[in-house]
Amino acid sequence: MMIPLFDTHQHLLYRNELNYPWTKDISILANHDFTISDYKLLTKNLGVEGSLFMEVDADDYHKESHFIRSLSNDINNDIKGLIVSIRPEKDEGFEDWLDETIEMKVVGYRRILHVVEDEISQSDTFRKNVRKIGEVGKTFDLCFLQRQLPLAIELAKVCDNTSLILNHCGVPDIATNGFNLWEKDIKTLSEIPNVYCKLSGIMAYCAPGTSSYETIEPYVNHILNCFGTNRIVWGSDWPVVNLGKGLPEWIHVTRKILSLLSNDEAEAVANKNAKSIYKVKI
Repeated sequence: MMIPLFDTHQHLLYRNELNYPWTKDISILANHDFTISDYKLLTKNLGVEGSLFMEVDADDYHKESHFIRSLSNDINNDIKGLIVSIRPEKDEGFEDWLDETIEMKVVGYRRILHVVEDEISQSDTFRKNVRKIGEVGKTFDLCFLQRQLPLAIELAKVCDNTSLILNHCGVPDIATNGFNLWEKDIKTLSEIPNVYCKLSGIMAYCAPGTSSYETIEPYVNHILNCFGTNRIVWGSDWPVVNLGKGLPEWIHVTRKILSLLSNDEAEAVANKNAKSIYKVKI
């Protein structure tokens, strides 16, 4: 029997509603919509039982959150919760947005940190507000590049009351064989008990034409060895996954990874951990 996958990293782009400036130089994403209907059609019969919407760095994250919330009201869309954008670096409006979004099916928050100065995540205000997210029982997704993983380590140590989910296995620089530096920082992060790892995105970091299970296998094995199967969640990173070989191929590779685990371990990675960490009911 196929183990259900719960997708903790689904992006949706509706250009008639919002603008996504960061996509303009990425030909495979630029000028295209990626809708919930597209996603449902693409994942049909592939064993995806539900998803969490992940904010897409839209130009108006308040509008994005409310729009996706409206889509999630349709039970046929199987959007079980939202991870929305937030600005912990600013006190102004932070608690108001936190209060507003708690009523919106929001399960967690994210601030993309490779698009701002590194010092942002080191500020007292940022760290205080990430701790506030933990105080209200919500998660914070960590979106750092490989070179920024020491910043993630610093943040995790001072925000130990908040469940932190490292996106895309820490964005390893697979294309230039950056394994050694990444390996060390991942091991350190895994020793911080409130940090979890999201198995997502990494097919897109391979050199052109090399995206495969064999290429990512050392990275996946290291994640499994460090975090264990009880602290890993799965995500599609659709449609950014198209920078690799697309979502169906990523699901195929995922099932190869799961086949090497025990049934209990595979279920934990595929869906059970996500439901527990993000407090999702299906």
